[in-house]
Amino acid sequence: MSSAPPSPRPALRRSLGVVDGVAIAASSTAATTSIAIGMGTIATIVGLQAPALLLLAFLPVLGIALAYTRLNRSEPNCGNGYTWVGRSLGPWPGFLTGWVTLVGSVIFCAYTSAIMGSVVLAFANKAGLRSLAGIALDPTSTGVCTAVGLVILLALTALAVTGVRGATRFQFGLLVFEYAVLLGFCGWALVTGDHAVSLSWFNPFEISSGTAFAQGMVLAVFFFWGWDAAFSVTEETKDPGDSARGGLIALFAMLGLFLFASVAFQREMSLAELVRNGPQALGYLGEKLAAEPWATLPLLALMFSAVASVQATLIPTARGLLAMGRDRTMGPLWTRVHPRYGTPAAGTVVVMSVAAVIAVLAFAIPKLSDMLLAAVNAIGLIVALYYGLTALACAVRFRASWHEGPREALLAVAVPALSGVVLLGLGGYLGYSYLTMSDHFELSPDNGWFMFSLPAVIVLAGLVMAAVAKYVRRSSYFTTGRGTDAEALTLPMDRTAV
Repeated sequence: MSSAPPSPRPALRRSLGVVDGVAIAASSTAATTSIAIGMGTIATIVGLQAPALLLLAFLPVLGIALAYTRLNRSEPNCGNGYTWVGRSLGPWPGFLTGWVTLVGSVIFCAYTSAIMGSVVLAFANKAGLRSLAGIALDPTSTGVCTAVGLVILLALTALAVTGVRGATRFQFGLLVFEYAVLLGFCGWALVTGDHAVSLSWFNPFEISSGTAFAQGMVLAVFFFWGWDAAFSVTEETKDPGDSARGGLIALFAMLGLFLFASVAFQREMSLAELVRNGPQALGYLGEKLAAEPWATLPLLALMFSAVASVQATLIPTARGLLAMGRDRTMGPLWTRVHPRYGTPAAGTVVVMSVAAVIAVLAFAIPKLSDMLLAAVNAIGLIVALYYGLTALACAVRFRASWHEGPREALLAVAVPALSGVVLLGLGGYLGYSYLTMSDHFELSPDNGWFMFSLPAVIVLAGLVMAAVAKYVRRSSYFTTGRGTDAEALTLPMDRTAV
């Protein structure tokens, strides 16, 4: 049976002038969340070498950013990696790239709901409210925190549906407050901290093992996740170059913020304090440096950051699903564009609903810090996978540039290829380490089989969904490797003999 012709491409509303805002606001708010929950978490893995790993992780991520920039310039598409990898490496890895990107984003929304709930409960505790209707309001409990966070998700869904411009304005309002608090407290910690800055903090050879190094690197790469949000709204701007500019500005801003914060945390807190407080390290920093009510400000900044991070994740996730839906690799539901707001409203609502279900499933890990560590590691591995595949797609697509001079060869082929190989190699090594570190299965971030099973299930589910798209929906994507909208584009590589 022949496949039906592709449906007309749903148009997203053009929103000139907001892409830099989406990129910077999305990445900056995600950066605040990463700092809040990540500084203590990464210390449990690599000790005080977080600054070293953040610097090292930035190098392949910068290579990925250059790949995104070049690919976006030749083929702007809200599906980005899904479309680019499908065209260059084939439809199966292309679909898998889109799938793991979307699933990782949904998991992020799910566990961030618990962070939002934890902060609300911490405020309740500060106000003297420690139980309600017989339920302990414990900010370290996965179940209670998630239940509170799900209420906040409902409001964020409504805001995401109303459009990119309104979401960006809201994020910038939160961003000003977050930055003021974070820079103020971290700056004070740098000045008054009791622990002297040590060059060993920037020495990755101080890390105890190869497994710890690989896990720390993957976690550090996850810290930078979010800079590519601008490329998901590239079809809502008139100039695709806006996406590249916004993404690169955001990436360098994140590097500076991460290094500043990691040194500040370690100036003020010992390794034991960082490990003990884990995802609550930012709140603990506030309590160490200031009396009430000022000590509450970091918690408020974390709340704003978590709220804006979920909102910033919803925007590219729904648009990636729209790109897959119009190729019929996913169902028609994802192609429904709101007649008034010009956004994929139905997809946004479903994404949030799935995130809520996953958040409820996380009740199986009762301790919040353990649940967050498991989620962050799983997302880190799949982020390394889809970034790596996208970088390799760039190198393959523009391989003819190898003969166009050293600069083109370096930027279009060598740097993306090396960055992709590094990330895929790290992910592969870490996966192997997980498989060999345990002899039984247990729902714990210390159990290798459990840590390996999370990304493995995501990848296997992606292959099953790819088979459904190919053999049941009979999507033309699996014949051409190109998105339906890409058929109308003549790319530079189409005019170059390869």
